[in-house]
Amino acid sequence: MTQATILALDTSTEACSAALLHQQRISWRYEVAPQAHTRLILPMCEQLLESADVTLSQLDAIAFGRGPGSFTGVRIGIGIAQGLAHGAGVPLIPVSNLLALAEGTRRRHQAECVFTAIDARMGEVYFAAWRWTADGWQVSVEEGVMAPEQAATVIQAQLSVAQTQTWFCSGTGFAAYPALQQVSEALSQDSEQLPRAEDLLTLARQSSERLAPELATPVYLRDKVAWKKLPGRE
Repeated sequence: MTQATILALDTSTEACSAALLHQQRISWRYEVAPQAHTRLILPMCEQLLESADVTLSQLDAIAFGRGPGSFTGVRIGIGIAQGLAHGAGVPLIPVSNLLALAEGTRRRHQAECVFTAIDARMGEVYFAAWRWTADGWQVSVEEGVMAPEQAATVIQAQLSVAQTQTWFCSGTGFAAYPALQQVSEALSQDSEQLPRAEDLLTLARQSSERLAPELATPVYLRDKVAWKKLPGRE
C-alpha cells in the first residue's frame, strides 16, 4: 500500500495522537492529555482529514494502537477506530504500541536495537525488545507483562549476548521503577517516552494485516497472564 491513504490514531497511553498518510505525506496531531482522550481524538482526526481535503470514504485503511497500555485508553482507541472504519467501509490495521515506541526511536536516532517498556501500574511493566533488520522489525523478546526486576534481568541477558550492539530504551517504564532506571544507565536513551500515531502509520504501511472492524481486539497482555494461570492451563 505504498500509495495508500491511511488514518492512524492512538489513545493507549497519556498521549493522544492522530496521523494521516496521504499522497506520501504524513501530517499529525499530538497532545499529552491524560483523561481527555475522548474529547480530543475525534477532532484531531477531523482536522487532519479536512486539512488534506480527504473524506473517510477515501481512506484505504485505519490504523490503531491495539495496546498494551491503559485499559481505558486502549478501549477508547479501538472503539473510535471501529466506529470510523464501519462508517468508511474500510479495514483496520492493528499496531503494537510497544513496537510503535521502537519505531519512534528508530525515526529519531536511527536505532536498530530497542528495549521498550510502558508502565503498567501495579508494580509491573509491559515489556519487549526489538531488532531492526533488512526485513523490518524482528522480535528479540516477546511482549509481556512483568515485574521491573524481571525486565532488568532480561535486558542484562540481552546485553551479554549482543555486546557490540547499541541498545536504546524507550517508554515510561524505565523512569517509573528503580530497577529499570539503574539498568537504563547502560543503554542509549530516547527522550520521547510515549507512542505517536505517526509511527503507527509507518508500521501500518509495512503490515499486511487487515481486519474487518468487528474483528479488531485490544491487546492487554495481562489477559494472557490470567489465562495461563487458570487451573488446568499450562
